[in-house]
Amino acid sequence: MQLLEDRILRDGKVKDGSVLKVDSFLNHQMDVKLFGEMAKEFYNLFQADKVNKILTIEASGIGIACITAQVFDCPVIFAKKTKTKNIAGEVYTSKVESFTHGVVYDIIVAKEFLGPDDRVLIIDDFLANGAALTGLADIVCQAGATLVGAGIAIEKAFQPGGDLLRGQGMRIESLARIKSMSPGKVEFIH
Repeated sequence: MQLLEDRILRDGKVKDGSVLKVDSFLNHQMDVKLFGEMAKEFYNLFQADKVNKILTIEASGIGIACITAQVFDCPVIFAKKTKTKNIAGEVYTSKVESFTHGVVYDIIVAKEFLGPDDRVLIIDDFLANGAALTGLADIVCQAGATLVGAGIAIEKAFQPGGDLLRGQGMRIESLARIKSMSPGKVEFIH
């Protein structure tokens, strides 16, 4: 998606350790107009799949998922990283390792919100090593729901997650696929 690639080139900042900071428009301060264009693209890619639930992970994917859910006219579920008093009853859980934070945590979704009749589209801001997507897909599987695919804003294609999960049969549609990056330079796969 040219609009997103242009924004990454203009406002993204590459840091040491394969970190791309896009917090001025994607995952801290959010450009909702950009999210709207991204949501339309995700809809174009997945409209034939009869999506009735969007699933994301706390916290950076929530904004994109919400705008996308408006276009699909369906609810958003976000997997929580900690169990709170607000989550009562039975839950699905999966372990996820955060590339950014370097920690492993449990993600949690209440069973009442996800079941066998659901056709789920996962939406997230980044795909690097694939841990978040793997954990979310595991929750969809536990629920007996159908995973139609994953819509990713930015994929670091030089890291193994995308190829690994595609090799396992997961449909992944990334709006910007980064081939390589270094301070001051980002190269995309088209």
